[in-house]
Amino acid sequence: MKRKMNSHSVIYKSIVLAFALLLSRGLFVSGQNTPGFTEALERKFTEYCNSFPREEMYVHTDREEYVAGEDLWLAAYLFDGKTATLSGGSSLAYIEILNPENRPVVQKRIRLENGTGPGNLELPDSLSTGTYCLRAYTGWMKNFLPDNCFMKPVYITNALSGKKYNSVWPAASQPTESEVRNVTGISGLYIRTGRDSSGNVVITVNSTGSYRTKAGSALYLFIRTHGVINMNRQLSLPDNFTEITIPRDQLSPGINHITLFSLAGRPVFEKLMYTPAEAPVFLNADVASVAATRQEVGVEIENKSSATGIKKLSISVSPGGGRYFPGIDDYMLFGSEFGVIPEKLYKALGEGMSPDSIDVMMSGLRSSWIDWNTVLSSRKPEIRYAMEKTAHYLYGHLLNKSTLKPDSGQVLFLSFPGKNAGFRYAVTDKDGCFRFKLPVDHHFRDLVIQPEDNSRGNNIRLESPFSEKYPPLMPADSLTPAYEPPAGSKLAINYQVTRIYGSDQAPDTTEAASFVRGKYRFYGTPDIELVLADYIKLPVMHEVFFELMPGVFMKERKGIYDIYVHDIVDNRPYDRPTILLVDGVVVKDPAVIAGLDPELVERIDAVKSRYFIGEYLFFGLVNVITKAGDFSDVPLPDQAIRFPWQAFARLKSFSAPDYDDAVLKNSRVPDFRNTLYWNPSVSAEKETSAGVKFWTSDFRGPFEVLVQGVTERGESFSLRKAILVR
Repeated sequence: MKRKMNSHSVIYKSIVLAFALLLSRGLFVSGQNTPGFTEALERKFTEYCNSFPREEMYVHTDREEYVAGEDLWLAAYLFDGKTATLSGGSSLAYIEILNPENRPVVQKRIRLENGTGPGNLELPDSLSTGTYCLRAYTGWMKNFLPDNCFMKPVYITNALSGKKYNSVWPAASQPTESEVRNVTGISGLYIRTGRDSSGNVVITVNSTGSYRTKAGSALYLFIRTHGVINMNRQLSLPDNFTEITIPRDQLSPGINHITLFSLAGRPVFEKLMYTPAEAPVFLNADVASVAATRQEVGVEIENKSSATGIKKLSISVSPGGGRYFPGIDDYMLFGSEFGVIPEKLYKALGEGMSPDSIDVMMSGLRSSWIDWNTVLSSRKPEIRYAMEKTAHYLYGHLLNKSTLKPDSGQVLFLSFPGKNAGFRYAVTDKDGCFRFKLPVDHHFRDLVIQPEDNSRGNNIRLESPFSEKYPPLMPADSLTPAYEPPAGSKLAINYQVTRIYGSDQAPDTTEAASFVRGKYRFYGTPDIELVLADYIKLPVMHEVFFELMPGVFMKERKGIYDIYVHDIVDNRPYDRPTILLVDGVVVKDPAVIAGLDPELVERIDAVKSRYFIGEYLFFGLVNVITKAGDFSDVPLPDQAIRFPWQAFARLKSFSAPDYDDAVLKNSRVPDFRNTLYWNPSVSAEKETSAGVKFWTSDFRGPFEVLVQGVTERGESFSLRKAILVR
């Protein structure tokens, strides 16, 4: 009986082995998920993407080449790195122009609404000729700099200065020999990727018996596109040769990150492969190919796809034939995740090169977001900067004046001087860092920051809102020849003529800078609200408190003043000092209030009860409001700093002449605009079409119409049309 069972067992094992050998010659991926590691991998990957979401930016500029002193017009697009669709996350974008020495020459914040925002940068006329870097990121992206940001070269000419910068640019990743040869670096394991005639991805695994004995006869296959999981399976390796076919329709369009893990859970092979979209957005831009000077030209954008409408759209018309930069659709295939992308790779995408050729060109690119050693470990990236979704954050450090060491666990006050006081507080962390939350608007605010305890000898150092982490640079001519803008001299002449005749100057609509004051008192309705004009004039503040402020006391002993309130419950002074303010700014020395001239005071507010702001407890409050209401009648407290702040500036409007006016059209004032048209937010009619009109200038030559945007479904698109003005 025992021998018979062994015979059946041998036959059964032989059948299984034969079936496995057959499958190993052409294994088609479909089947049940393997529990254990695959589930843990999916969970950790999802948790990582949710805990450390990726934001990506793209900036559409009106041109690629500029003259020092000109305006650079831009439209910023913010994408969710997980889905590659417009993001409603951050509400501010940080835009910089860096010179070839990695020093910022222009910095500006712009407002983002529902993932897009217009803006402009005024290029200083003192800039030297050279290749500059336009860099854009959000407050959240600062956690992952210098990698996680948008960068594009901007070529600036200064005809009035002979100084030129040598061309430099962040280095693109170069493939290693093992990446080119698809070598895993593990003895006994060789993996190759490719495609069959139907476009399906084919992964070939050659493994030796020795490898399978030591590492196990299986691998885990994980494929993701952006933050979306396309496949997560266990693969058996029953023989030396195993071929896995992945149907094309199981891969999301874009850059597919393929990873094979050993049974021990270690990544043994990674590969990037490109899957083009099967049905790209079908848009058409209808524009005349030839136009005369000072002629009106129409641009009609039509969406012939019924599946989705146009959501956001920006259009520029500028001199053509210059430097190439990828459109929003090609750029967002990679974003900033894979480092600096070689220009030849973008051009290959634009020329429709085959996916296999694109795959080869992507060798050497590595993700700065998904590092498996980080994803699978308990060590996660340190997050210091919060996502600025509904608020703007101001960061700083509290350092000892003598030792420059950080002072942790200390409270700082932020005051907004005004007749209606505003107040915030923050506590320093282990590194002495603090942050304050500010509104996201264009208003200027008067800010005063000071430590609660001014006896510790600390200094406040505000942190620049712009990151000081810059990408390492290398000479551009080590990879590509230095670039000289072919149209640079023409653009410079146009700019000089335009400036001389003032034909580019629009009416100045800039409002004078003024501080916005609070509408409400942070402490609400006070227990006492004393308006001094309602009473007889008293000569000193000591008498004002004594005669008119019941339950609020000002005492003086040997020239030292004290101000306190009585607890309304116990009818006795609090054990802790009463907080004192002038125009909403905390003052530590009661003598400051005692020394005020009552003629300068409008009212006095007092809160007698305990009062919480967040977790900070006030033991009574006295706020003296001056007639000026701007904290100008008393000196700034020791160790306090005062400065103006604006989250973002008002938007400047692009202007161009309208030659519908016959007198203007026949004017002899020359029109040599370098940018004929700029619109960062084109309105789409019923989300299916859009149209704009512009006038050509007196500048003859080739021009390019660049249309960029995003559909309702989330696909990004870019169209280029040429116009010859003669």
